[in-house]
Amino acid sequence: MNSPTPREVLALCREREIRAVDLRFMDFPGTQKHFTIPVTALTEKSFEDGFGFDGSSIRGWQAINESDMLVAPVSGTAFVDPFMSQTLVMTCNIQDPITREDYAKDPRNVARKAENYLKSTGLADTVQFGPAVEFFVFDDVRFDQNEREAFYHIDSIEAQWNRGRCEPHGNNGHKIRYKEGYFPLPPVDTLQDLRTAIMLLLQDCGVEVETQHHEVATAGQCEIELRHASLVKTADNLLLCKYIVKNVAAKHGKSATFMPKPLWNDNGSGLHLQLSLWKNSNNLFAGSGYAGLSEMALFAIGGILSHASALMAFCCPTTNSYKRLVPGYEAPVNLSYSSRNRSAAIRIPVHTPRPENKRIEFRCPDASSNGYLTMSAVLMAAIDGIQRRLDPGRPLDKDLYDLAPDELKDVLKTPSSLEESLAALRKDHQFLLRGDVFTEDVIDTWIWYKTEKEVEALRQRPHPFEFAMYYDIWLLASAKNSRSGSERNAVVP
Repeated sequence: MNSPTPREVLALCREREIRAVDLRFMDFPGTQKHFTIPVTALTEKSFEDGFGFDGSSIRGWQAINESDMLVAPVSGTAFVDPFMSQTLVMTCNIQDPITREDYAKDPRNVARKAENYLKSTGLADTVQFGPAVEFFVFDDVRFDQNEREAFYHIDSIEAQWNRGRCEPHGNNGHKIRYKEGYFPLPPVDTLQDLRTAIMLLLQDCGVEVETQHHEVATAGQCEIELRHASLVKTADNLLLCKYIVKNVAAKHGKSATFMPKPLWNDNGSGLHLQLSLWKNSNNLFAGSGYAGLSEMALFAIGGILSHASALMAFCCPTTNSYKRLVPGYEAPVNLSYSSRNRSAAIRIPVHTPRPENKRIEFRCPDASSNGYLTMSAVLMAAIDGIQRRLDPGRPLDKDLYDLAPDELKDVLKTPSSLEESLAALRKDHQFLLRGDVFTEDVIDTWIWYKTEKEVEALRQRPHPFEFAMYYDIWLLASAKNSRSGSERNAVVP
């Protein structure tokens, strides 16, 4: 389907009796922002001229003395909002009002530059990304954090912990056991209608969906798999998916979250990215090598694995992300690749031998990430691997969690914290600067923001579990018990 032109968007507004136009863009950390104009303010010329706003109020962007910026609506992103009355939505690019240059710290601009850089290399015409988006839908969520208390409380009517609860209309007993939530039928799966509503609304808004289903965790874990598209289009679709998921959940009296690990001792949520490179309508990742891959695809894997620790700063960008990346929950903690094995960081799907379906799947990212930055960084790592012909090493087709210690000792692990990933990005980001896709300012701002606003913010606050571990500690007794025999007999003043 061809993207609508500005003139066609205006015609759509008249046809659908649109009275308001919602202009949306993403801030630097990855939250979508918006403001609304009357439809009478939208003209063909305004697509070129843009609309002004205060960039100093957006996280990680302009200083107060250079705050004026422009949003330029992208006509090809237009859709009629299913939740707002008589409102048309468009995603926007961010520009400097004086130079009219695209803003370097606009995440969508980074993605556009990544696509252009790929073309400039001559390696491929386009990259195709297909994301599988995992998230939780809860029935009740309460939390708070202040100087004297910190807590959270989550509830789900379908969770195992509610088997003994008295419910208003009686407890039907159909609850999901821990780690047994994959593909159950209703009445165990209580969210089928909600996910179908999400799927149909996505399709109504122009986003193709491959599948929807319940995921592994006990309490309302879901997955929506979006059909593959170009990098920028996929990132646009991912934002729209998150918007629809959250609003459909709210309409059903529930709450949806893309937080990677809201539940302890159960599976977390990822954002599995399937990708392939194409040229002249041919899939360049199809070949006669391992798992039906081409040499180019294997070099791309080599690039992603080589830069994986730095990539994690974008792919897993929250402190909570690293509570998902622990062994035993299907999380890809080992930096390896494999055919079919979902415990590897990179998996090669083998559903069909058809060349057009051959791709690789990077399983480390989660949906707390900024899709524009994450997919751009992954693409840049893949390009670097292809250009430098990086050997990915031997595949690991065994269950990585059951490997003997001598087999596992040489397998690199994912970083164990956001702080570790940011340090890796500080050391390894030259591959991101090629083609001016990322800039030093973008990298520096990302590391500063994540360190100051998240790593240090969490470090300073007592954790509720610390009270469980330490509140009744008796330092004098602990000190005495740690001493040698002769010291324990001495009088302690």
